[in-house]
Amino acid sequence: MYASQVHDYLRTFFTETNCEIVSDEGFQLTVQLTIDMDKKIMNRPFYWQYIEATDSEPNPTRLMLITDRTRIQNQFVGEVIHFGSGRLNQIFKATKELGSFVQMYEDVAGTDNQTTLTPYFCVNYKVSYYCDQTKEKIHSLGINLINGDIEDNFHESICNLNLQSNIPEKAFCLQYIIKPSRALERLDMMIQNIITQDDHSWAEEAKNRWEKELEVLNYFYKDTEEKPEVYEIEKKGLEERFNPRIKVEIINGGIFYLK
Repeated sequence: MYASQVHDYLRTFFTETNCEIVSDEGFQLTVQLTIDMDKKIMNRPFYWQYIEATDSEPNPTRLMLITDRTRIQNQFVGEVIHFGSGRLNQIFKATKELGSFVQMYEDVAGTDNQTTLTPYFCVNYKVSYYCDQTKEKIHSLGINLINGDIEDNFHESICNLNLQSNIPEKAFCLQYIIKPSRALERLDMMIQNIITQDDHSWAEEAKNRWEKELEVLNYFYKDTEEKPEVYEIEKKGLEERFNPRIKVEIINGGIFYLK
């Protein structure tokens, strides 16, 4: 997820959650949080307990988020946010809680004739590659519920469309042929195929680092016939640290009726 994608995601997130965007410079975003959003992403439970207990005037946080550190001279004036950062993970979590599934319709205002809208089923996946290092990727997959065509980067393809939660006037929505449950199965198969075809040299490199660390550990205990308990603990710790593993999570999804 590139800096520009993170920036677009944040802009959309804060707009949809009714937070005022004070300034947007393309690489730096200043946002005035609402009370609800401050509670969700700022980790200030004691502050809000005090405000509510004393009936004091609340002061939600104003965030200055830097999405591209290469374009700013003084990085201490705001919070650098990037894919994998704690703050962005909090926002992902809030997104999941607020809108795990949506149903949206493309706006057809300005058209004189009835417009046919086609249903698409979208799932946003987070794929995490774990070892002693961590790498995460976002895959947004969308499937046409009429013909079954699957599109990668689906979110990017619709982020500039005008979408609304109600069926527009002069719009006719096609009834889907592929059921959402079946669509989810096909997208799950697709994400597994993407993972299979991905470069997994990171796992082999992690295994090599694991073996080198194990050699060092064994060296310190080479003269010990019966290995102590601490040896087994350290050995198990190395295994847990370097063992390659992959985790797939669904962030959110929805049905989108598009022209």
